[in-house]
Amino acid sequence: MERGLLWLPLLVMFFWLAWQGSKEYQKVEAYRAWAEQFERAKYDIYAVLGQKGNNLTWGKPTPQGPIKLETFSLLDVTKIQFLVDEKSVDVENPPDKGRSIELEFLFSKSTGSVRVPFTEIPLAAEWGKFLQRVLQDLRSQPQ
Repeated sequence: MERGLLWLPLLVMFFWLAWQGSKEYQKVEAYRAWAEQFERAKYDIYAVLGQKGNNLTWGKPTPQGPIKLETFSLLDVTKIQFLVDEKSVDVENPPDKGRSIELEFLFSKSTGSVRVPFTEIPLAAEWGKFLQRVLQDLRSQPQ
């Protein structure tokens, strides 16, 4: 009887881990279906991000699919900042570590900014470089 009581917490933890894994798998599958409509997309535990043409859509992943989706145009963006621990850093020379990693999009209108969170610095740096090139290309095209 005592041995059974000792193994019970381990059994409960095993089922909890299996349940969490199932929820994460559902999130990834819902993201995969959502991401098919985009030219380029990213998924992590903090946010999903998709790019189609000049529009970026981002939101929060859930097992039912992304929620709190926001879309904005790169044509309205004046500057893209790469933030690590709330400080702007060079996207070409990112730091090795950081707690809070975000790409901040500043708009030409006085609507403020949008911050998209990332879990990994290299992934955020790659997206930052790519989107800055797209933004430069948009500005260099004749209107």
